[in-house]
Amino acid sequence: MPTGVHLRDARQQLFDAAERVLLRDGPKALTSRAVTDEAGCAKGVLHRHFADFDDFLAALVLDRAAGLDTQAADLRAAVGTGTVADNLTAALTGLFGPVPLAIIPLITFRDELRTRLRASTPGGGMAILGQATAAITAYLTGERTTGRIAPDTDIDSLTLSLVGGGHLLLASASDASPAAIHKFVSATIGPMLRT
Repeated sequence: MPTGVHLRDARQQLFDAAERVLLRDGPKALTSRAVTDEAGCAKGVLHRHFADFDDFLAALVLDRAAGLDTQAADLRAAVGTGTVADNLTAALTGLFGPVPLAIIPLITFRDELRTRLRASTPGGGMAILGQATAAITAYLTGERTTGRIAPDTDIDSLTLSLVGGGHLLLASASDASPAAIHKFVSATIGPMLRT
């Protein structure tokens, strides 16, 4: 690769390149060489901006996890509107889109990455799942306050059921339809709903 070529916003270009490799080839193919080749730059560019490859991966995960904040805010704003099942279906589908689903196995299988995420963000060892859990918990708490969910609902357990089941459905079936997610959400929250 040529050296001396200036990259505009090199960090973002490297993140975007890593995302493309991750989506196209999976977490095992994500190496520093694959990222810099995809970005069209010398390998040294990555190491000028990051201490090592795990530092780069931690920054990538935190950057992509922060992108879920908009979806979490939209979900909080939906409290009291539409139906609870529709809101949760849309949230799970968005929170577990292709990029988050590709990042979760990367975190799972890289011990050093999890260690760095925990060090940089309390509870951040599983950044994407943590973001999804916080978003769903906040939404369900809001709906309990409005009275659309029973006041004695165990929000933490319900959240774990929704996040775990939603992740499993969306990760295991590339063709998981919104109807299948909606059916799962409706069955999970049905006993807690108040009309």
